[in-house]
Amino acid sequence: MEICVRSGDTIEYYSHLFTIPFELILDSNPSQIQTSLNASEMINIPGFLVKPYIIKEGETISKIATSRKLSTDAILLLNQDYRAEEIKVGDTILLPMRITKPYFQTKSPCDSKKLGEYITRLKKVYPFINVFTVGTSVLGSPIQEIRIGKGKKIVHMNASFHANEWITTMVLMSLVNNYLLSLTNGSPIRGEKSIQQYQDVQLSIVPMVNPDGVDLVLNGPPSLHHDEVINMNEGSNDFVHWKANIRGVDLNRQFPANWEKVKNSNKHTNSPAPRDFPGSFSLSEPEAIAMAELAKNNFFDRLLAFHTQGKEFYWGYEGHEPNEAEEIAKEIERVSGYQAIRYVDSHAGYKDWYIQEFKRPGFTLEFGWGINPLPLSQFAEILKIAEKIFIVALTY
Repeated sequence: MEICVRSGDTIEYYSHLFTIPFELILDSNPSQIQTSLNASEMINIPGFLVKPYIIKEGETISKIATSRKLSTDAILLLNQDYRAEEIKVGDTILLPMRITKPYFQTKSPCDSKKLGEYITRLKKVYPFINVFTVGTSVLGSPIQEIRIGKGKKIVHMNASFHANEWITTMVLMSLVNNYLLSLTNGSPIRGEKSIQQYQDVQLSIVPMVNPDGVDLVLNGPPSLHHDEVINMNEGSNDFVHWKANIRGVDLNRQFPANWEKVKNSNKHTNSPAPRDFPGSFSLSEPEAIAMAELAKNNFFDRLLAFHTQGKEFYWGYEGHEPNEAEEIAKEIERVSGYQAIRYVDSHAGYKDWYIQEFKRPGFTLEFGWGINPLPLSQFAEILKIAEKIFIVALTY
């Protein structure tokens, strides 16, 4: 919500007026570094939208404010052309509307277009978040990162490395949306005060690593690559089980952590396919390159990769994991009920490479149970587990 500053107003006053933490307002206005504002300049107030309202018989500004649990001055601030005593029946005024429910809908799958629209909407309502394009897919779709918080500790989470695991994007975006609601409404997440986490932790979120693959699974093949992907899919028009990117490369088999073992393994195909092909060489795909560069440029303190399925998670890689990883794994296992598995016969994944490269805690989380893609009927249960793990990742 954008407001016009009056003479004498301060960010501290707006924080009190709208019950929004001071630092969230400050971070929503990065070009405004002083707390003493200039009259007539525009300031963003996060967590609110502006709604037109027509005055009804018997209503006053005071009565409207009381009924909506607002300060009278919060309404007057948005209607500076009016005097409170001059407002009459039929006049249209503007009301600040606090956002208390999630924007992100979970009733239908989310492709890359919907995701982009949701991120744009979140950025408008919560301008203290930062959104970066960290790379582009084979077909040119942006791979976006959402940044929240200002702490020294950086926690990274990603989803939809695999196309038919698109439900993980919905889980991760729901976590983000709920976190933002918690920040602006002062409500705890599972007993934890989120504003403290905002101050202590910088959260890095890549909600859809493989936008082309997700779009292929949900919407079918793009016209320019129709014949190519049909051939890779053995002539079938059914892409529901497709894991790879649009070029038939498994993005979570692309990283230089014993990539050669994967390439030479009988478990994987030797040519582009719906799943398991690790590419002709490591980091051959733009999506994998983008994620590798993101990690190199930010040196995350810990990493969580959202996958499905199995109700378990993996947290080690060939002895490169630090001692603290075991403690975090025990806590994740305790709160989630998922089995903690230290080592598996798997290589070249993002978590594997991250642990090998940076010697920091990394976790591959296998949410839910069944055959991918998991049905949306599992979403609520998965989200409950993910919320618990989310808190551990930020606080432990």
